Amino acid sequence: MRQQIIIVEDDIAFGKMLTTFLERRNFNVVLCYNGKDARKKLQQQKFNLLITDLKLPDDSGLELLDFTKKIAPGIKTILMTSYAEVSTAVEAIKKGALDYISKPFRPEELLMVINEASEIKKVPHSLDVVKKKNSSKDITRVNSFVTGRSESSKKFNEYLKLVGPTDMYVLIQGESGTGKEVAAKAIHEYSVRKNEKFIAVDCGAIPKEIAASEFFGHLKGSFTGAINDKKGHFEMAHKGTLFLDEIGNLSYENQVQLLRVLQERKIKPVGGNTEIEVDVRIISATNENLAVAVNEGKFREDLFHRLNEFSIQIPSLRERSEDMMLFTEYFLSQANASLGKDVIGFSKEVELAFKRYSWPGNLRELKNVIKRAVLLTQGALIPLEAIPKEVLTTATTTVTDFSKQFNEKLLILNALKEADFNKSQAAKLLKITRKTLYNKIAQYKLEL
Repeated sequence: MRQQIIIVEDDIAFGKMLTTFLERRNFNVVLCYNGKDARKKLQQQKFNLLITDLKLPDDSGLELLDFTKKIAPGIKTILMTSYAEVSTAVEAIKKGALDYISKPFRPEELLMVINEASEIKKVPHSLDVVKKKNSSKDITRVNSFVTGRSESSKKFNEYLKLVGPTDMYVLIQGESGTGKEVAAKAIHEYSVRKNEKFIAVDCGAIPKEIAASEFFGHLKGSFTGAINDKKGHFEMAHKGTLFLDEIGNLSYENQVQLLRVLQERKIKPVGGNTEIEVDVRIISATNENLAVAVNEGKFREDLFHRLNEFSIQIPSLRERSEDMMLFTEYFLSQANASLGKDVIGFSKEVELAFKRYSWPGNLRELKNVIKRAVLLTQGALIPLEAIPKEVLTTATTTVTDFSKQFNEKLLILNALKEADFNKSQAAKLLKITRKTLYNKIAQYKLEL
């Protein structure tokens, strides 16, 4: 059956080009030029995928995303924008978007993201440890989990192995894109429940009105649209692990319902009178500071303590700079396999840019950048031209700043030597105040 796609794009020519490209690849496409028409279509027809521009004449992509979640939670959303800000991408992902793509892009890049959305993700049920030679050292991977060699990675991995075999509830905290679901799967694989189901739930993508049905299930006829009995996430995860991502996004009412289930280990489907016992291990995750949310009254303190039997802070990519090339090689091999290509590595310029970029979107951003770069690469090595401009702009800025600092430091040293290390005289030569010179000496940690 053909996938039904709705595209919302106010650039008429670009929208028609995308529509033609996707229709030729066997998709059914509806094209809208504004948010008003898109909302009507979304209410009238069933779609598998919404592709929307971030900025529309009468609407925004983020608001359309929220609207879609309320009327048809099963629709996946991809945001397009000319304003390539990672902060907006992070917000979109937090709200439940599938992905975020920056203009200008080739239609093939969009097709790659759509195909990814159609893939069925299989959860592995055994510890499959793979060894790969890299720089004459071994990289250990557990399933899709790259353990890394940095000190922060070692400590993080030790915690996963330590808490895995227990039945403790685990709260994973960290920035968006750091791989919290991957870490949760690793904990599951280290546990005695590894042969049972691992069910992942994005709490941020579930409207509060249907959260009870999603978590606890419902009986046929219990509300409008309940045409069949449905098992909830808790019942599906019985004997296994339930991963609650973005737990901080649950409404207060849903928090109360969740706390009751965790205390009594029983659920009652919506419209039902019989309680069902469930044996589920809970791993939750958030990119917020739940302790602060508790103090502000946004998150129940009793639920926080129930979920936080053991907490793990997942390090950001900035804190794992030593592991950068391990991750890039891993994502490169994934991209090659997915796209049927054989790119063998990165140019020196790209490696340097990657090391100097701050990666605010963390591993998710790195993975997406590499996969799109592999798609655009024709030769054996990924060139600078295949890397998004925001990555290169930041890296170039860093290089420029470093160059300026180096030159200033050199000027100060030369002036001091010329003045025979008389600071007052050196300050005059540099045409700065003596106080400024002292501050610069401290800044650059010059040993005189």
